[in-house]
Amino acid sequence: MVIDSFRKKQNTQKRGMVLGKFMPPHRGHQHLIDFALECVEELSILVCSLKSEPIAGELRFQWMRELYGTQAHVFHITDENPSYPHEHPDFWEVWTNSIKKVLPETPDLVFTSEDYGDELARRLGAKHILVDLRREQVPISATQIRENPLAYWEFIPSCVRPFFVKRVAIVGPESTGKTTLTEKLAKHFETSWTPEFARGFLDEKGTDCLIEDIALIAKGQIETEEEKAKEANKILFCDTDLMTTCIWSEYLFKECPPWIEEKSYEQKYDLTLLMNIDIPWVADPQRPAPHLRKYFLDWFKRELEKRERNYILISGNYEERFALASLVIQDSKFKIQIELRT
Repeated sequence: MVIDSFRKKQNTQKRGMVLGKFMPPHRGHQHLIDFALECVEELSILVCSLKSEPIAGELRFQWMRELYGTQAHVFHITDENPSYPHEHPDFWEVWTNSIKKVLPETPDLVFTSEDYGDELARRLGAKHILVDLRREQVPISATQIRENPLAYWEFIPSCVRPFFVKRVAIVGPESTGKTTLTEKLAKHFETSWTPEFARGFLDEKGTDCLIEDIALIAKGQIETEEEKAKEANKILFCDTDLMTTCIWSEYLFKECPPWIEEKSYEQKYDLTLLMNIDIPWVADPQRPAPHLRKYFLDWFKRELEKRERNYILISGNYEERFALASLVIQDSKFKIQIELRT
């Protein structure tokens, strides 16, 4: 059907439906849904997921709610349904039953960008509206994004981008230039960076760190990193991480809240830059252990290896550290492959 002609003739009083895996949602999906919203008064979006898929269904459901929750009804189908007709003799009946379970009323129009839409609409007693089957309006697919998200960054909605952002953690003992390098890398790669939450928190608190502060510092670090990931341009540089919080908690108090330890293992970084101790010590009220830099460097190495983190030791003066870090980040073996000024 010719889309422009349909848009002019439609009385916008009918119910519409869009369904898909949205793995992940992208500009092509938005093109389809935005068109559907123009054509119907009430639209239902069905997010269909299987437990075995590489992006959790609940996350995709939340993304779609964030994108369209105020404009459409967003439902999540979690039935372990077959993906293709040849996989089950009652394929169409299985799917129509799942759809009817979640939709309050049968749709009048089914909007898809796929050939299967004709049969699905017929089974539902609806009319199929085919939109951009050949992907000429928005040349992208979810498979392309999953395989190389950075190459198709422009097609990924902002709320989805944090999932694909490449994260680089900068960690190490005190006074090794972590913040300086983090900020300089972020400026060079034209992206955002996460400051060390503990420093700002303790500066404002104005007293020594207490055991009860550790949980607040950890939560603040997590929240700051997630917020900055939303602003990031393909890559996010993180000045410290939860592993660092664990190390300092153990050093200061001989213990660390178990949930922080557990979360520190769950945090995933594409690369970690471990700062060496071969630059002069700079005194600071929050730096209590100038004599223990080697001790802490070895501790960081042990903890990184326990977590099986991919890390590089960064040495030299400030300029040499920046040059080495920049080279490592662009090295394809770390699967980051950032192109400058893109």
